[in-house]
Amino acid sequence: MPKRKRSTPIALQDTLPTFDADTKADDLSANTAPGGKTLTDNMGHPVSDDQNSLRAGAHGPTLLEDFFFREKIMHFDHERIPERIVHARGAGAHGYFRLDKSLAEYTTAKVLTEVGVETPLFMRFSTVAGSRGSVDTPRDVRGFAVKFYTKEGNWDIVGNNIPVFFIQDAIKFPDLIHSVKPEPHREIPQAASAHDTFYDFISQTPEAMHMMMWLHSDRTIPRSFDMMDGFGVHTFRLINAQGQAHFVKYHFKPVLGAHSLVWDEAQKIAGKDADFHRRNMWDTIDQGGTLEWEFGVQVFSEKQAAGWDFDVLDPTKIVPEDLVPVQRIGHIVLNRNPDNYFSETEQVAFMPTNIVPGMDFSNDPLLQGRTFSYLDTQLSRLGSPNWNELPINRPLTPVRNNQRDGHMRQTINPGRVAYFPNTMAANLPAPAGAHGFVSYPEQMRDTKQRARANSFSDHYGQAKLFWNSMTPVEREHIAKSWAFELSMCELRDLRLHMLDHLEKVNETLASQVAIALGEKPRAPKTAKPGGAQDSADEVALLATAASKTTASGKLQKAKALSQQDGQPKLPKGRKVAILIAPGVNVAQVKAVQAELAAAGAKSELVGTHLGMIDGLEAKKTLSNTDPVLYDAVMVPGGAASVQALVARPEAQNFVVECYRHAKPIFALAEGTELLTASPIGKALKAMGVKADAKAPAAKAAPVQNLSEVAGSGWLWNSAASLKAHGIVAGHDAGATKDDMLKALAEHRFWGRPVA
Repeated sequence: MPKRKRSTPIALQDTLPTFDADTKADDLSANTAPGGKTLTDNMGHPVSDDQNSLRAGAHGPTLLEDFFFREKIMHFDHERIPERIVHARGAGAHGYFRLDKSLAEYTTAKVLTEVGVETPLFMRFSTVAGSRGSVDTPRDVRGFAVKFYTKEGNWDIVGNNIPVFFIQDAIKFPDLIHSVKPEPHREIPQAASAHDTFYDFISQTPEAMHMMMWLHSDRTIPRSFDMMDGFGVHTFRLINAQGQAHFVKYHFKPVLGAHSLVWDEAQKIAGKDADFHRRNMWDTIDQGGTLEWEFGVQVFSEKQAAGWDFDVLDPTKIVPEDLVPVQRIGHIVLNRNPDNYFSETEQVAFMPTNIVPGMDFSNDPLLQGRTFSYLDTQLSRLGSPNWNELPINRPLTPVRNNQRDGHMRQTINPGRVAYFPNTMAANLPAPAGAHGFVSYPEQMRDTKQRARANSFSDHYGQAKLFWNSMTPVEREHIAKSWAFELSMCELRDLRLHMLDHLEKVNETLASQVAIALGEKPRAPKTAKPGGAQDSADEVALLATAASKTTASGKLQKAKALSQQDGQPKLPKGRKVAILIAPGVNVAQVKAVQAELAAAGAKSELVGTHLGMIDGLEAKKTLSNTDPVLYDAVMVPGGAASVQALVARPEAQNFVVECYRHAKPIFALAEGTELLTASPIGKALKAMGVKADAKAPAAKAAPVQNLSEVAGSGWLWNSAASLKAHGIVAGHDAGATKDDMLKALAEHRFWGRPVA
């Protein structure tokens, strides 16, 4: 139970404390209710009986004077507030930002100039289209919102895990969201863009094509919150002490690297654990771990921006890191779960207008509209102009102004004066002048009109840049995603319109999608599309399918767009299922658990039954969990254990699903028999025979189940070649430790034979 560390909020103090990672936690403790022994109502009256209403006799009617019952049921009836129209499903955590490199050259903002200071923050991650009760793993953009509680007031970055957006002007936002939400006549589909109304809108909105390429990439099915990038999306301004302005874009680089699920996996996770992402974050922090990002900026001048062949005010464009490298200036760490989901995660209110002195907006038309819209959102959801007084939203800095009253006002402002200027209160509180927030004095002179800048007119150039920057496997995933979503559209005309757009990005891409939709190919060379597993022929074809770019700073490829190239790869944060049954080799299990824990990875024992098995506690069973919830599977030795596992189709499914989703598979001693006995046994044997120079060229013999134990089978002779495919076999944990951790860090092994 959290302990109360202060009786009043920090904002009510005369002086600010020293800021550190726990400052906001201390502030929230003023509103944290301690536990107690005696049950009371909301007015503090002790309640004698909370299980029976007041009646006229044991069989009589309930009496109106039962104010305990009235209060309890009234409060229950009003517990829900309107959910967010977008980003309704979300999860959040507390943490801090530590600045490592000052940006004093570009800004006066203390949060970006005071090196070493730990600024408390709250982060919320979300999906966009689904309702609050939807799932964590749809194909969707992820909201990436950060509230910094700085010495100069709250600073919010209300971003996404994708650096661009669908539209260029905020006036189109209602249309975009109406199109992607469940269709209004039947409220179907939930949390999905794969339907007619969305693609009808997109087919008439070519400015969305760059964003659509990101949407169909693996970026929109992230492995976890801390394995996805974050972006401020828009171009903002920083202003230094001399009044000079520079443009800036904000980046959050995950320490673990940006990594994703595969689509078949994501769909199955939605059914097996709808809370997959939020559970992972909660469990990580609850077990003493952290989620971490490096915070970075792209800073550039207006003169630099004027020299590029794209407009930095266009929210459908990136500034490639090849042109302006990201300066990594600090670290963000999430280390504390909320004490109450509703009070903190649901009631937190982010505002793009929450910026501090030394910052300003740009003329990005989408950003301009967002600065207007978010206040309406908070008023609608939270029901009062005093929503900023909610503990999670209030700043750590003092709030002194002449705003008064309103629904559910909490602050008590003594005195007679609530206006400025005045003489009765010594003309206080007074404006801060040059020490307060000052907008950048941009010169403006133009004709009032409804128009779009000509520099916003290239809708395909950066879509091509993104495509060119993908690895062959990533390109195939994009093609398969387009094919899946368009196949869900009922109207053929919509599918054909979208193929026309795709052809303007890359004709081979359009051609492969067309084949999957039963339409004529758009390119002379084609390949048979893959299924749930990748098609080697299609991957090879797409590897050669490049497009000539425009609006990309004369680049044909760009850094940091691929999730396969240049990303950190660590075993930390990965989760391994260890399959056990009575007779398991306990020493091997304990050794593997220790090795994984030392590398920051997690393990979970999955047993043939729940509870204790040979002194090991199985917290999951083959029946109540699934391989898609893990990053790898381990099968330890023990002949009796392996015999029991081979007899269970669910155990074989662990091996099969991990194989088909390109995830690592580990086996020790007799544990290899589960591999050879499963439906992937023939594929494993074929891989071993093909890669082993000493193996005979003859056709592989049939796989023998439970007969190739302890070093005498073909698998042991092929262990080196199988390791290249992420399948690690060994006699004991110590001998395979390095190979196991290396494979876990690699995470995916593309190009396995179809099985």
